[in-house]
Amino acid sequence: MVLVEHLSFEYPGRRALDDVSFGIEPGNITALVGPNGAGKSTLLRCMAGLERPLEGRVLIDGLDVGEQPREVHRRIGYLSDFFGLYESMTVRQCLFYAADSQLVEESQLGERVYQTALDVGLSDRMDARARELSRGMRQRLAIGQAIIHSPKLLLLDEPASGLDPEARHSLSELLKALRARGMTLMVSSHILAELEEYCTDMLILREGRVMEHRPAVDAEHAQTRVRISLSRPDPALRAQLEGMASLRVIETDASTALIAIDRDPHAMEEVLKRLVEGRLPVCSFAEEQSNLQDAYMATVRAADGRGRA
Repeated sequence: MVLVEHLSFEYPGRRALDDVSFGIEPGNITALVGPNGAGKSTLLRCMAGLERPLEGRVLIDGLDVGEQPREVHRRIGYLSDFFGLYESMTVRQCLFYAADSQLVEESQLGERVYQTALDVGLSDRMDARARELSRGMRQRLAIGQAIIHSPKLLLLDEPASGLDPEARHSLSELLKALRARGMTLMVSSHILAELEEYCTDMLILREGRVMEHRPAVDAEHAQTRVRISLSRPDPALRAQLEGMASLRVIETDASTALIAIDRDPHAMEEVLKRLVEGRLPVCSFAEEQSNLQDAYMATVRAADGRGRA
């Protein structure tokens, strides 16, 4: 659905994007993460055809954004971090305006507006003016305007910014529903814990460069990490674990250990059985769930280590 090739972009005195390349498969929700100033918003604007890159190209659904921007705009929805609404217009008017702007056929306007209002949970606020809506409802209306033409790709820049916990949960449910309908999404955010709820992969930008593009779950799909704890220290723990070919010891001392093992209940059962048979006082044997925050920080630390080297 998305192919970015050797994309570079410069502001006066600063290169915001530096030889950025990646691809996104249809139906994915990609978390675009990185520190402030990493180039996330610039990348989204280049993908949306709102900025012209210095070098490189962006293909959306096989179309070159630079050469066919209008055709691309019909296939994408875009919500900037500082989205705007016409304050004096009602929800109904905002949605009709967005649909008409995206050349939705006149015969479908009414049905499309009603269905979109249902999708974003605003069907009971159709006659409310934009200025009367809460922050969460305004965000939903802005997303409604971005999806009313049923785009294949939705680009969202910090969509959860300023939302309360309930509104953030509602946003997560909405994005998952859009993916279930076949939409591809890229979501920029600093709130990695929320991205875990719906993202399939993570693209890390730092200083305008791609540091890593990886699945949102542990990159080693076949293995999981298990934390073992003993009720009292026992120096035999390390020897027992290192004698098992079915696992890899990540770290250990006399009381705890972290191992990598095949994501197989029978393999984990066998390890636990051997530890108990070895009369080790195991009080905890639990799988550790990896998360985006861990993966992000591991990537940053690895990059910093390479830089110092």
